[in-house]
Amino acid sequence: MAKESMKAREVKRAKLNAKYAAKRKALLEAGDYEALQKLPKNSSPVRMHNRCKLTGRPKGYMRQFGISRVMFREMANKGLIPGVRKASW
Repeated sequence: MAKESMKAREVKRAKLNAKYAAKRKALLEAGDYEALQKLPKNSSPVRMHNRCKLTGRPKGYMRQFGISRVMFREMANKGLIPGVRKASW
C-alpha cells in the first residue's frame, strides 16, 4: 500500500494539471517559454505518476487495466478478470 501522503500528492498534482492545462497549451502555442516556466512545477503533466487504483502502488502499473501487476495477478486467480486464464505463473 502506498502512503496516504503520496496518494494525496498525486491528487494535488492532478488538480493543478487540470487547472493550468488550457493556460499551458496557450503559452506553448504562443511560444512564450518564460511565462511557461513561471507556472507551478506540479502543474506539468510530466510530473504525474500512474498508480494502481486499488492499492496506490506506483510500480508494475498496467495501463490497460489501471492496476498493478500484483493486483492483476490476484484478481485473475480469483476469476475477477474475464478472459484471463492462468498459464504458468
